Amino acid sequence: MIDLTDSEKRAVKKALKILESKASYSALFFTNPQIVKDYLQLNLRLEESEQFVALFLTSQHELIARETLFTGTIDAASVYPREVIKRALYHNAASVIFAHNHPSGICDPSQADRVITDKLKAALEMVGVTTLDHIIIGQESYSFAEHGLLRS
Repeated sequence: MIDLTDSEKRAVKKALKILESKASYSALFFTNPQIVKDYLQLNLRLEESEQFVALFLTSQHELIARETLFTGTIDAASVYPREVIKRALYHNAASVIFAHNHPSGICDPSQADRVITDKLKAALEMVGVTTLDHIIIGQESYSFAEHGLLRS
């Protein structure tokens, strides 16, 4: 892990915002898991509190919107399925990728991470939205899909 000063962290966050605004002018497709993990690593690794993010996608996995849905503390964030469904329907998303960071740097999923992922997946299925993955960002990244944790 690279240690950055607070001013360096602010500069990196500002650069990411500029890149995101430029990227919004052209299509951004998430058809490869590594692209998704790299994108999320850039966006979430430096956060000092847990951020729960959703990437809302078209049926072709084109990014419609990236939203930080919930912000928590240094080791937890409350996630409400009702609010997630509202945002997915608002964006008319065909699918979604969830992500959150672990400020500790350890990206192993907790039991709470597994439970909320199952709840979100089941709730979204009722309105026709597919959950493609839930990625945890730490010093590395952990994909629920790659580890077979997105139950059918």
